[in-house]
Amino acid sequence: MNDKKFAVLIDSDNISAKYISYILAEMTKYGVITYKRIYGDWTSSQMGKWKQEILENSIAPIQQFSNTVGKNATDSALIIDAMDLLYTDNVDGFCIVSSDSDFTKLASRLRESGKEVIGMGEDKTPKSFRAACTVFTNLEILLDQDDESVSGVTVGREVIEQDIASIILENDDMNKATGLGEIGNRLVKKYSDFDVRSYGYSSLSKFLEEMDNFELKKSNNVVTVRIKDNRTRKQELDDYAIKLVRNSGKNGLELAALGNGMHRKYGDFKVKDYGYSTFSKFVQSISQLEVRENKTNNKVVFIRQG
Repeated sequence: MNDKKFAVLIDSDNISAKYISYILAEMTKYGVITYKRIYGDWTSSQMGKWKQEILENSIAPIQQFSNTVGKNATDSALIIDAMDLLYTDNVDGFCIVSSDSDFTKLASRLRESGKEVIGMGEDKTPKSFRAACTVFTNLEILLDQDDESVSGVTVGREVIEQDIASIILENDDMNKATGLGEIGNRLVKKYSDFDVRSYGYSSLSKFLEEMDNFELKKSNNVVTVRIKDNRTRKQELDDYAIKLVRNSGKNGLELAALGNGMHRKYGDFKVKDYGYSTFSKFVQSISQLEVRENKTNNKVVFIRQG
């Protein structure tokens, strides 16, 4: 991946010069930067902080006079340059640095042409632009990645844990081990702005090591991830659920009541610890139980007959 060539195109109108060293350092993860261009009105006094940075980092400034209200000139120039570079086919991907949704269509168009698009912008960046990029990184994270109070987390940790468990269970069904790299790639495909630094971790492996439900194993420089073996506890939970339903009699036990009973007995019980996204799916995994809907559309659990 390190031999991929990228064009870094920066919209200076809404990106601060303080981020530039972090932007360029972050791009070393993806490949080699062959074009570095920044767009703005360099006759404006507001561009003073950028002028020193573009000299020190050898970034080509592209002049756009503010002849109209707003920043349409800057946006148009960046888009035209990006399309010119696309058609010359001299790069493998683009890094578009902006917090502006106006570049959403550009990012989509570049990806349609098979190019990788790395988006970077502040936390205010609209979701439309984030989703259009292959990967999107919050610049505040790059600036404050050592700060435990990093903001910008867009997906809850519990949701990420459930996604990881689903990936592992899916591979288990195919008798396939789950690599750490595959988990990272699939999370980024689902959430283009997923970044473990948003949660206060420096690497995906550290992120997973702090989760109670997963084990990491390294063999010949390959790291695989699996769900911890909870089979003994699962059987105990299954037996108790069956007992509660059986004691409820022939009319069965409403799913919600069964859940309450399970939590009263096992205060730390969480279905996600066993690879299930909902309590209903957990109950359906118990072969002796079945879930049906009654006349009022409530879910009721019965002992399976036959």
